[in-house]
Amino acid sequence: MVRAPRIDAGPTEAEWAAAVAAVRDLPDAGRVLLICHVNPDGDALGSMLGFALGLRALGVRELQATFPGPPEVPEPFRGLPGLDLVVPAERAYPDPDLVICFDAASESRLGDLFDRLGRAEHALVLDHHASNTRFGTVNLVDPFAAATSVVAEQLLTRLGGALDASVAECFYVALATDTGSFRFDATTPAVHEMAARLLATGIRPGEISRRIFDTRPYGAVRLHADVLTRTRFEPESAAGLGLVWTYATLDDLARYGQRPYVLEPLIDSIRCTAEADVSCLVKQTGEAEWAVSLRSKGGVDVSRVAIALGGGGHRLAAGFTGRGSATDVVDAVRAQLPSALLGIEDQG
Repeated sequence: MVRAPRIDAGPTEAEWAAAVAAVRDLPDAGRVLLICHVNPDGDALGSMLGFALGLRALGVRELQATFPGPPEVPEPFRGLPGLDLVVPAERAYPDPDLVICFDAASESRLGDLFDRLGRAEHALVLDHHASNTRFGTVNLVDPFAAATSVVAEQLLTRLGGALDASVAECFYVALATDTGSFRFDATTPAVHEMAARLLATGIRPGEISRRIFDTRPYGAVRLHADVLTRTRFEPESAAGLGLVWTYATLDDLARYGQRPYVLEPLIDSIRCTAEADVSCLVKQTGEAEWAVSLRSKGGVDVSRVAIALGGGGHRLAAGFTGRGSATDVVDAVRAQLPSALLGIEDQG
């Protein structure tokens, strides 16, 4: 049986202290490079930009934020504060003094930017994925945190930073997206307490939610309709717990003139299938390459599936890059499901 690597607790006091020292010991005019994962989502961008703005308020002036791949921020996040700090990957500092990574469970999620970690005096990794491979010199990994922004806010507080509306908006977007608008199991009392601190700065949650969750082009609406007609339900998969899946191609995107980010919400449209524990969305990214999103309602640890196939994630939400045809990718997922079943003790 494939088992995901587990981290039993969050960061130790020694790890927090090392991270604080790495920031405070920056030389005069020290260069800080903040990196989040390829195809950034709300948590990756929100955590990175919120922390960058917090560092700038603390007096750090030589700052860049970046991510691998095309320098395109998904439309829902183009109103985030701090986007002026984002540079294309090819313009990122070649030899920064400090690198801080956000929401990346493994070095592969950083693409060609991973080489910056070896050139910096310190490389901090801020993350909340249980599958994190701890690839930094200092790793602040809290698998119990609902979002990476939880870790980022804690580090900013330890550095003496304050929440203003710009920082708070970034962290709120990160928290809201990774909790599914506070609907997922990771939504704890501590999550609502953090949300309250962020809202106290005066940010407008209704306006943010409309922008992030409830706005999409008409072409995307039509594209979603097409992709959903392909949905397949397999009641016998996952030892009878059920699998529901669909796929989207590059031709679909071209037909409706849409960018890849519009496909991300589709996983929620199929995961609501009452009869299926596992949902799978397969999105084409190249000639025979697919970005795969996996979700579970609790009967299957989809992070085990993703790790076995070269990816990672959480027990109930994970992903990986698949190759071949869409059916090849789903066949690979289906084959891994029996080894990822959760017992009662795991679910508790």
